[in-house]
This record gives sequence, C-alpha cells and structure tokens, in this order.
Amino acid sequence: MGKERKLSICTEVVHGAQGYDPTTGAVSFPIYQSATFRHPGLHQTTGYDYSRLQNPTREELERTIAKLEGGRFGFAFASGMAAISTVLALFRPGDHIVITDDLYGGTYRICEEVYRRYGLEFTYVDPRNPKEVEAACRGNTKAIFVETPSNPMMKVADLGWMGALAERAGLWLIVDNTFLTPYFQRPLELGAHMVVHSGSKYLGGHNDTLAGLLVVDDPELAERLALLQKSEGAVLAPFDCWLLLRGIKTLAIRLEKQQENALKIARWLSTHPKVEKVNYVGLPEHEGHQVMKAQASGFGAMISFNVKEVGLVAQVLERVETIIFAESLGGVESLITYPVVQTHAAIPEGIRNRIGVTDTLLRLSVGIEAVEDLIADLEQALC
Repeated sequence: MGKERKLSICTEVVHGAQGYDPTTGAVSFPIYQSATFRHPGLHQTTGYDYSRLQNPTREELERTIAKLEGGRFGFAFASGMAAISTVLALFRPGDHIVITDDLYGGTYRICEEVYRRYGLEFTYVDPRNPKEVEAACRGNTKAIFVETPSNPMMKVADLGWMGALAERAGLWLIVDNTFLTPYFQRPLELGAHMVVHSGSKYLGGHNDTLAGLLVVDDPELAERLALLQKSEGAVLAPFDCWLLLRGIKTLAIRLEKQQENALKIARWLSTHPKVEKVNYVGLPEHEGHQVMKAQASGFGAMISFNVKEVGLVAQVLERVETIIFAESLGGVESLITYPVVQTHAAIPEGIRNRIGVTDTLLRLSVGIEAVEDLIADLEQALC
C-alpha cells in the first residue's frame, strides 16, 4: 500500500469520516434512530449499547469534525452551550480561567452565573494585548479560553502566541472556532488543546438545528470528556447529527460565497455616510488583518458596524426585508442582530460599553444571497 494521499479540505467536508454506510453502501449516512441496540449475547456487543453512550450517526459526525479539525477525538452535544459547559466541568473549585473579554453573552453568563457558584474563577482580558493576557495568569490558572474573531467586535487573537504561552505555563488553550470553522482556521495546529463550536451556525449552515461540537487530540483529555458526555447526557440526537453531516458537505462552497459577499458589503458599509465604523477582519485596515492572514486561510462572513445615531438601529431592523432580523448566525440566510439587547444582554452594561458593544452596534451574518440584493436592502433600510 502506498502512502495515504492527503485530500483537500474541500473534498474532506464532502466525504466526512467514512462518508457512507459501510454495511449497506448508503451514500447518505443513515439516521440510526434507535435508543438501544441488541446484544449478540452475554458480554457481547456490536460496539453500540445505548445511544447516550454512542450512536452510529453521532459517531460519524464526531469522527468527521475531528478529522476536519486535525484532532483524534470529537464530541457532539445538544447545543454549543452544552459543549462549553462540558469543558468547564473539567475544572475544580479554585481553578482560574483567563477568558476573552469580548465573547458571546451566553458564555459569559454560564461562567458568571453558573460555574462561579461552583468555585471557578474568571478573568476577562483583551486577547489583542499579549501583556494583558500573560499578566492575568496566576498560580491557580488552568486555561485560556479564546474566541477569535471575537463576538461581536471581531477582535483577533494571535493563536500561535497564545499556544506558546499555554505551553510555557502548562495551561490548556481552548478556542471557540465557530466563526471560521475548520475550513478557514484549525486551532489545534496552532497550539490549542480544545476546539469548541456552536454547530448550529456555519457547520449546520441552514438555521434548522441546535448542536455543539468539541475536538481534542489528547487521549487522556478525551477520556475525561467522554465520561462527562455520557454521564451528563447532553448528547446530540441522531437526526440532528444527520442534519450537521448534510450541512458540512456544502461548508466549503457556502463559506466561500458568504465571505465574498461579506467583503463587498463591508467595503460598501465603510463608505456609507450613516455608518460610523465597520468591523470586518477581511478589510486590510482592520487591526487584526495581518494576524488573520498568518493563522487562517480566510476571514469568514461576520460583520459588526456602528451607525451614527441610535435612532437608526430601530429603523434598520424594521426596514430590512431580504435580511432577516433574528438571532444566530452562519446560515445561508443573512441575519442582522442587535447585540446589546439580544446576544449580549447577559453582559453588564459597563463591560459592554468598555469593549464596544454599545447601543449603536449591529451585527450582520452574511448569507449566500445575491450580494447586490443584500446591499440594496441595507441601502433602503439606512436611507
């Protein structure tokens, strides 16, 4: 046998781990909609006993996301927050975690309102400032948790530097890779120990399911996560696993189109007289642009922007027609969100104002529609 040929990620997303059912040859991996599995005999198993422990459809999804991220072990959960909660459950009372200061409000909420009560400690830092990140680490620090680009201000963390710091200090580096997916960015290759996703977003791609995914490469860490997954039970159901497997097949072509649209829209917004500032990492003037070019193969399709007057916010949200005013992101439909009252309402006002999540900020998840229609929609909404 010759050396295994390395496939492009464009091919890998289409074919997944096995890519088909080896038993029947079904090209679309089947939905094994069964809670339990028959034992051939006493002390015998087919490898599947009970779907909370493992299910063939979930196993194919977990192996697929692990393969795409360049790790050996994948885990699928009922939501992105269930995946993050499982990560946090690895820690013990008194452990300290350094976290990105600009992050999804649900992550802040679970840290402050749930796991702080269990004795975990958190310090929030600007991931763009290496000195601030390093200074926040102390004797009981066990991990650094990073979103990059961050939600919603699109701050970029240098993952290579973060990985080196984690290595020196004996910490875990945990990266939320939801915005870019393994198609554009693979944090494990840059020194991360855990990669987490809200699979509801780009990986699913169609705004039709909730899911969370987690990938690691270390067998001992994987064993600990597997214990938590089966014990807490927040696993992803077979049908939702199948929806993600189907969505991942078109990940490459969706992200390429969404990124192309996003760059054109960001450039257009940058010239609009009623727009104060545009945050999109694909713009050369973005402060994190060069870091992104070095550590990722693309910039994604998330934009946030400030309008010049707070009164324009309600106007835009009421007038958009093609773009949908809704929470979430990453689907084929373009969605616009008002972070201060939606995705980031759990974050205290003082922190929001400090990091830039103000009452004039809107977040836009760019879809695959004709870009001229999206720009026309924004133009009529802003006029």
